[in-house]
Amino acid sequence: MLDIVEIQKILPHRYPMLLIDRVLTHVPGESAVAQKNVTINEAVFQGHFPGNPVLPGVMILESMAQTGAIALLTLDQFKGRTVYFGGIKSAKFRRVVRPGDVLEITVTLEKLKDKIGLGKAIATVDGQKACTAELTFIIE
Repeated sequence: MLDIVEIQKILPHRYPMLLIDRVLTHVPGESAVAQKNVTINEAVFQGHFPGNPVLPGVMILESMAQTGAIALLTLDQFKGRTVYFGGIKSAKFRRVVRPGDVLEITVTLEKLKDKIGLGKAIATVDGQKACTAELTFIIE
C-alpha cells in the first residue's frame, strides 16, 4: 500500500490535480488499484453542480490515468519520468459519483512498448461500475 506521501514521490501532480488518495496494491508494469475519497470540499463542486454535486467524468478519467501512471512509474526504467494521456477509448459512465463516495480504480496494463502503454481501467463505488475506459499512456 502507498499513502499520499509515497504517491507524491512518484507522481508530479499536486492539489488540486492529485486525484488519488491511496494505492491499495500495485505491480510495477502490470497493474495498480487506487482509491479516491470524494469530498464536498473539492473545488470542482462549487460549480458542478451547485445543489446537486456530481464528480465530473473528466476527473474520474484523470484519476484512472494517475492510477495507471503509478503502475508505469514504479518500473525502474521510468522512475522520475512523467506520464501523459495518449488517448481515451471507449469511455463509458455508468453511475453518478458524489461526495461521500469512495472511488476504487483498477488499471491493468495490457501492452507496454518503448514509451507507450495501453491499459484497461475500471472505477467502482461500492462494487458498482462508475466508469470504464481503455487508456493510452505516453511516458516522457
